[in-house]
Amino acid sequence: MNAHILIADDQPEIRDTLAESLVAEGRSVHACGTGREALSYLTDGERPVDLVILDLDYGPGEPDGLEILRDIRKENETIPVIILTGKGTVETAVTALRYGATDFIEKDFYIEDRLELSLEKLERVLSVLNENERLKAEVEDLGREVRFYRDEVGKRYQVIVESRQMDAILTQATRVASIPRPVLILGEPGTGKELVAAAIHYGGARKDRPFVKVNCAALSSQLLESELFGHEKGAFTGATEERPGKFEAANGGTLFLDEIGNTSPEFQQNVLRAIEYQEIQRVGSAHPIQVDVRIIAATNANLEEEIQEGRFRQDLYDRLRFEVIRIPPLRERPEDIPPLADHFVKLILEEVPGLEKRSFSDQALKALKRYHWPGNVRELKFSAERAACVAAGRDLEVEDLPTEISNGQQTVAGVPAAGSGGFEKELEAFELGMLRRALETANWNQRKAAESLSLSYDQFRHFYRKHNLSREKPE
Repeated sequence: MNAHILIADDQPEIRDTLAESLVAEGRSVHACGTGREALSYLTDGERPVDLVILDLDYGPGEPDGLEILRDIRKENETIPVIILTGKGTVETAVTALRYGATDFIEKDFYIEDRLELSLEKLERVLSVLNENERLKAEVEDLGREVRFYRDEVGKRYQVIVESRQMDAILTQATRVASIPRPVLILGEPGTGKELVAAAIHYGGARKDRPFVKVNCAALSSQLLESELFGHEKGAFTGATEERPGKFEAANGGTLFLDEIGNTSPEFQQNVLRAIEYQEIQRVGSAHPIQVDVRIIAATNANLEEEIQEGRFRQDLYDRLRFEVIRIPPLRERPEDIPPLADHFVKLILEEVPGLEKRSFSDQALKALKRYHWPGNVRELKFSAERAACVAAGRDLEVEDLPTEISNGQQTVAGVPAAGSGGFEKELEAFELGMLRRALETANWNQRKAAESLSLSYDQFRHFYRKHNLSREKPE
């Protein structure tokens, strides 16, 4: 492709390396150091540009690559744009694609090869658009891929509500969305705390910036500190290179700290400092880094009890509770169950080819509303998806639901009550309830769940496979 390519990167060595590589391939290049210069060159129109390569970060005082990309798209919706970054994240990649980027490439030793692959893909798409049906199909596939990433955030964080409680919560979320202060979300596992956090982020002034999520319960204290604050090369064994943390990835946007009640007081002190001074310090570094991050924290723990027991800092709690949002469990808002169940069925039908369109019968909906839902919305999602996949008839019937629901069982603390079915079925449902409760308490760490039930890991794995619990594991 004898294309004219515009490169805008603030690192001269990157500009020179890419320019030399592209010129050697027979392409012409115009290179500049900032996004503003790139916009000016495009606006002047002295020579048509076939491809734009933007850096993600141009340094203090300069608009970043995403802002430049948005300005380009206002004037030209079709010109291919590739984003380069030295610290890429999934969230940033999704945002770039939503804004209309053609590709997203991290800077590393193989950047020339990766760029060449991207150019080859563009060449196939642009040069034979009207002459080859096979490549037309490829263009359509690429378009679907881009649209998928653009729409993924909106689909994933869609909040389905019918109850007054959840309607009030969304109103509360909207009210605080653009206030740059922390929010604390409380609720049982599976109630949708991440969805509410996303509603706050995408409903506020930071919606075009990263929304970064961290499950604090999934990592040890040392790994969590490195994950959030980053580390310098040689900071600890295995730290072979410097690595920015999630705070830096979320700069300008929102950082969602899920299960913050499971963290150590030492870690909490570092989070408190980040909130108060808007600065962090990488592990192994003596120099602070300024960040602009809005914190949303969530937990299923009773933080006031944790404070009394000395496991949670009072000062951090005071800072986090600028706004407190309490999400009621699903059993307290049964009117939300039918629309949520229908929504999950619709999603699984879109995901799995060949499944016929189905809806829940009146009796099945009654069974869903009778159930206690110890796993809340997460458990409802699994139950609705399973019913859609195993149903033989046109409607989703009671017998298509998991045993503990189809038997009409009432549960207490996640364990079915006696007298609601035959011995074998009750025993099976009792096992399932205990396993789910142990896994939710252990944040789906199977070894910890096994220990809480006084089972060996092999014994626990037997029951885990028996009840097919892998399908219920949260993503």
